[in-house]
Amino acid sequence: LNNLDDEAEKVALRLKNMFAPGDFYIEVQDHALKEEKYVLPKLYALAKKIGVKTVATNDVHYLEKEDSVAQDILMCVNMKKTVDDPDRMKFDTDEFYFKTYEEMCQLFEEESVLNSLEIMDKCNYNFEYGHYLFPRYIPENGDDPMTFIRKLIDQGVKEKYPVVTQELTERIEYELSVIDTMGFNAYFLIVSDFVSYAKSHDIPVGPGRGSGAGSLVAFLIGITDVDPLEFDLLFERFLNPERVSMPDFDIDFCYNRREEVIEYVKEKYGEDKVAQIVTFGTLAARAAVRDVGRALDMPYSRVDTVAKLISRECSSIKDALATSELKKLYREDEEVRHLLDVSMQLEGMPRHASTHAAGVVITEKPTYEYVPLSYSGTGVVTQFDMNTDAALGLVKFDFLGLRYLTVIHDAVSSIRKRIPDFDLNKIPLDDEKTFRLLCNAQTDGVFQLESGGMKQVLSKLSPTCLEDIIACVALFRPGPMDSIDTFISRKHGEAAIEYKIPALASILDVTYGCIVYQEQVMQICRLLAGYSYAKADNVRRAMSKKKTEAMQAEREDFVRGCVANGVSAEDAEAVFEDMVGFAKYAFNKSHATAYGIISYRTAYLKTHYPAEYFSALLTSVLDSPAKVKEYIADAQKFGVSVLSPDINVSREAFTVVDGNIRFGLLAIKNVGRTFVASLLSERNKSIFKSFDEFVSRMIGSEINKRTVESMIKCGVFDSLGITRSSLMSCYEGIIDSEHDRSRNNISGQMDLFSLGSTGGSSCGYSYPNLPEFPMRELLLLEKESSGMYFSGHMIDDYSKHIAELEPDSISEIIQSLSDEGAENPDGKYKDRSSVTVAGLVSGKRTKLTKSGDTMAFLRLEDRYSEIEVIVFAKNYKQFSSILSDDLAICVKGTVSTEEGEDPKILLSSAELLISNSDHDSRAAEAALASRRLYIKVPSLEDKRIPVLSRIAMLNRGKTQVVLFDASTKKYSAMRGASVDATDKLIEKLGEMFSPENVVLK
Repeated sequence: LNNLDDEAEKVALRLKNMFAPGDFYIEVQDHALKEEKYVLPKLYALAKKIGVKTVATNDVHYLEKEDSVAQDILMCVNMKKTVDDPDRMKFDTDEFYFKTYEEMCQLFEEESVLNSLEIMDKCNYNFEYGHYLFPRYIPENGDDPMTFIRKLIDQGVKEKYPVVTQELTERIEYELSVIDTMGFNAYFLIVSDFVSYAKSHDIPVGPGRGSGAGSLVAFLIGITDVDPLEFDLLFERFLNPERVSMPDFDIDFCYNRREEVIEYVKEKYGEDKVAQIVTFGTLAARAAVRDVGRALDMPYSRVDTVAKLISRECSSIKDALATSELKKLYREDEEVRHLLDVSMQLEGMPRHASTHAAGVVITEKPTYEYVPLSYSGTGVVTQFDMNTDAALGLVKFDFLGLRYLTVIHDAVSSIRKRIPDFDLNKIPLDDEKTFRLLCNAQTDGVFQLESGGMKQVLSKLSPTCLEDIIACVALFRPGPMDSIDTFISRKHGEAAIEYKIPALASILDVTYGCIVYQEQVMQICRLLAGYSYAKADNVRRAMSKKKTEAMQAEREDFVRGCVANGVSAEDAEAVFEDMVGFAKYAFNKSHATAYGIISYRTAYLKTHYPAEYFSALLTSVLDSPAKVKEYIADAQKFGVSVLSPDINVSREAFTVVDGNIRFGLLAIKNVGRTFVASLLSERNKSIFKSFDEFVSRMIGSEINKRTVESMIKCGVFDSLGITRSSLMSCYEGIIDSEHDRSRNNISGQMDLFSLGSTGGSSCGYSYPNLPEFPMRELLLLEKESSGMYFSGHMIDDYSKHIAELEPDSISEIIQSLSDEGAENPDGKYKDRSSVTVAGLVSGKRTKLTKSGDTMAFLRLEDRYSEIEVIVFAKNYKQFSSILSDDLAICVKGTVSTEEGEDPKILLSSAELLISNSDHDSRAAEAALASRRLYIKVPSLEDKRIPVLSRIAMLNRGKTQVVLFDASTKKYSAMRGASVDATDKLIEKLGEMFSPENVVLK
């Protein structure tokens, strides 16, 4: 519309009669807006008349009165309430929507409305796009950036290359020319600077991440630790001179100390010139359906069915409605239709704002001069997301936290306590024991290789070199997985390795003739068609994005280039087709190499230094009891035990003691960092000799009864020689007594019955001599205070019955399903798989359904992991008597996955497990019941048989007496004759019938 006069309205109304409202939108050309005062009210008034919601070119949705229902449900989603909850927060009116000009004038004087529009017109800021706003980097020695980079490179070459080759020199000069021409000198130096700071302050930094590992300059100035020449990594995959775009170094840091590096950057460039980036969590299609279903209090199974009809390939709920099954449900079921209508309104909407996990912008001027800022819980953030920040020219640096870097660092630090010169950078990359561990898929806790599906790949592949591990990292993802079987069969010689053109062997030999990496696509283009790597990268991008027209043009160009280099057009076409098939899935080798090195290092540490490695691994998952349990179980397979915490041995985290691991004090519930720091400081002076001495020395260090109680329950004071039952009966009195004594000493009063000193220990306390708690109670107390069992495991008492049942492993079920609820294609278990699991009920909550029935949600744990079990009302009614805390049960059901959530089991039946003692009794009874006492007689007319009957009456038991008639060769059971087949009875019967004629079987 060029204007908004009456004629425009007539045109719009005619359109309305010709089309459905969703088939067109209003777009106002920019030049028309310049002269049109107060255009927005008129524009939306027109939109309202003709029923069009999408107005202008940016597709912004303005709240309307009808949106109040969806808004109310969104509030329920955010507060985790249901619409039927009478106590929930809600608006009292549906008037909070974007009103038309006329509606505003009904509420306020027209002059006020016009004044507000005038203020809006005066609020204006022109954002500039299409340029980079680089922060400045000035070397401390006054050099210009390029001179300084060259000095860093010269130093790096001396340290890393004993022989300087022509290839090395040419690669350096080429990369520097591209970096300088594109104006990225300062960018490289800034990244090098903060990476150098981290390394010099013992903050773990990853060897590389993403395509940046393909840069030789980055390797030489210390940004990455992967030699791109050694692994055939390409600079153009990172920085393409024919396609100007920002370089993007993603740097992994220790997840505990990442903030220290960000603080350094703030100090270096100015706090007002550094900001983190906001990110908006949005409701995806499936998640929207599940959240809305919960808010509407619909049955879980019903919502689950609808959500799973939206396949992961569908871009939206509207897209999914094209499928016949979901479309049918939508048309025929009013409840489902309401669910999907509301979900479509909320789909894609921001659910919450948070701080981006990695992104930080650094600017030359204060950041607020470029973008609006806000304050989040973690500091100052831009109010625009990273894409908008980038469009405005702000330069983003990624500081990522990687847990495994911390694990490696902590393990190495522990190893160096007994092997001071241990250097992880010097470990052999062909260690036989490490590859044996990988071949056996013993990879729990090994970076990138611990999922159930990856374990299956490792078992089949049997990796023998680092290149195999790198390939696994690249292949194990949707798409490339299709090549895994071919890759494995070619490695083992079960399928021939064929090259359409022999020259391709030089590129594809490391991957057994399969195209696995994006870099290989680029190398093929260069080798056969004579492309530059920059042009080859453009071809690779066109293939990966499936741009049909661009690909056709590239095909023709590629074939021409190949023919010019002596390759037949037919072969060139075939190679191009192969590349198209692989390129859309091919992975970045630079990233796979950097992460493959981390994978190998973690596997090496686990193989050769299991105690140190598991200690660091357990410390890294202190907040995840399920993972702690899983890794402790794995540690035991490597001969490493996790011992209960000890007052004179344990430290904050898990520590290695004589080849085993001592549980960390911070992992005990109700024990805080400040208290532990005080405890360790006091212990450094001298060990604690008694419990009352411990209390006396810690009385001024925030000691409290809850903390001490938790410590007693999990065995912290066991080594002091007092039973936990005794300490539990007297610890409160000791603490109160020491508090009183401390207060008296401070006020100058002396306790006549104290030892007469103002410090130290009372050391003369007489403890009650109580028998220790029964084992079951000890275990429950340990679990309550630490989340772990140390003295055994509750489930061990049911091991014999469990062995008979042969249930599925909970940890295997979880591992077989990838993150965010998506099934792992190679996993043993899928969504809706039937499973049988055995374990303890460690938690239970119930919920009333709309019909007033009760359903339940259980936490079921076996020795190594735990899972949620959902019990619908019908099954809860049948099995509720055995679904209680601390009961050991066997559950049969089906696996269910939800997007973004852990897998669950939907219960179909349950039974109690039988304890070992009861199992033994039943087995003994069964054995007795199955035994027979055979007696051979000349015939059934034998005169001794009535006497035998009387003896049987006097020795009743469970062993059936069976007579063998020698004359007819037949067996017959004596009716009513079951005896207690003791040795004495058998001896007596042997005297009657002779010993060889009496047999117990």
